[in-house]
Amino acid sequence: MDRPFPDLQSMTPEELADLFTALGQPAYRAKQVFSAFSRGLSVGEITTLPKALRERLLSEYVDATPNVAEKRVSKIDGTAKYLLRLSDGNAVEAVLMKYEHGTTVCVSSQVGCAMGCAFCASTLGGRVRNLSAGEMVGEVAALARDAGERIDGIVVMGIGEPLDNYENALRFLRLVNRPEGLGIGYRHISLSTCGVVPKIYDLAKEDLPITLSISLHASDDARRSRMMPVNRKWNLDELLTACAAYFDATGRRISFEYTLIAGENDTQDEARRLAGLLKLYFPDKPIHVNLIRLNEVKETGFRTPDGGAARRFADTLNRLGVTATVRRRLGADVDAACGQLRRQNAGEASV
Repeated sequence: MDRPFPDLQSMTPEELADLFTALGQPAYRAKQVFSAFSRGLSVGEITTLPKALRERLLSEYVDATPNVAEKRVSKIDGTAKYLLRLSDGNAVEAVLMKYEHGTTVCVSSQVGCAMGCAFCASTLGGRVRNLSAGEMVGEVAALARDAGERIDGIVVMGIGEPLDNYENALRFLRLVNRPEGLGIGYRHISLSTCGVVPKIYDLAKEDLPITLSISLHASDDARRSRMMPVNRKWNLDELLTACAAYFDATGRRISFEYTLIAGENDTQDEARRLAGLLKLYFPDKPIHVNLIRLNEVKETGFRTPDGGAARRFADTLNRLGVTATVRRRLGADVDAACGQLRRQNAGEASV
């Protein structure tokens, strides 16, 4: 039998039903298995399946449910940072954050990252491989199981560039939305990209009412290309034109992520240039700038601006007609920035 996916966790209930029927099993097994995966169970833990069937599935498919290798909980705000071990020994990070409106999980889409952003820990070792859709679902389910809580929202902003893993990321979005599983509404899901322009146009055609977040971090091509190599392939004009087209196609407000780096992009002049740039491309469209004070990574040498600089930057944008807020820093005492825990774990493992 041809296997459509290496892991069962990447399959829809309909695909699982076809599989079990082909194996001579009743189709209702599909609902049992899909529901179990959404609760963070591995194949071997689904005791509603006959032992012989479990053993066959384990021998023929990768078990994509990750294991919690390490967990750090912030004493400041309760944010929980997880290092999750995958079936091949690789590790990714996920974060569980609690807000007044519910519990949100930040998930990774790749092991490592190829984008090369100068300030980010995730990309320091390059990209190892893509995550399957099932592994991404497993991140959400593993954190929900460990915390004993329902997950209300998802941000795909962890390790990796999701639009560089487009097909798996898209399947993940559809899987977590299924009511038979995690049942997370699309409007409670945000996906972040550094600017893979062709895939922004593709995503606009998918009719998924998610929030698209753009990692911007600079207001001119020279600075952005220095910080973010992706800008050398698709510059600001190409990126912002694609974003405007995305809004026209979906009607969904776009969020721009802007990491403030001391002495690099946090000046008042930069705030004014950023406001002018965004108003040029979005004169009458709702946008939001999410300002993020840098989580320092020792290998990069970049520094975090103080809170006053961040507030002044936000005030300037708002005064010039661009809605901006400073994101509350979560998990600062548990290395909640993407890639830090994974790199520490890899370093310790090699000692």
